Amino acid sequence: MTVDPRRSSPTTAPVRIAEADGHHAVLTFSGDLDAPALRVLEEILLDHRLREPTAWTLDMTGLRHIDLACAYALLRAVTETPEREIAITVRGARPAVHRTLRHAGVDTVATFEH
Repeated sequence: MTVDPRRSSPTTAPVRIAEADGHHAVLTFSGDLDAPALRVLEEILLDHRLREPTAWTLDMTGLRHIDLACAYALLRAVTETPEREIAITVRGARPAVHRTLRHAGVDTVATFEH
């Protein structure tokens, strides 16, 4: 992952891989996930640790805002490879975040937990 140190450090990036093994990955989100963070999100979604897991948990408890471009990036990441089906669980999304994810169509491929 490449992060511009003038914008943020890896510990304050709005998304990070908290854990990943061959079966399950947990991505944690915090702050605002908007246009300036899109590149960081896309780089993380291409991380080699996310290639094998068939279940992803997106922990959005700390996420205040997500824009549509970032929501679409999440949707693309889980639907681009039809030969590998990924079970997505979104945990702790605030109402505004949930609404944006729904507008992008993420609700068609994910289960939401509150």
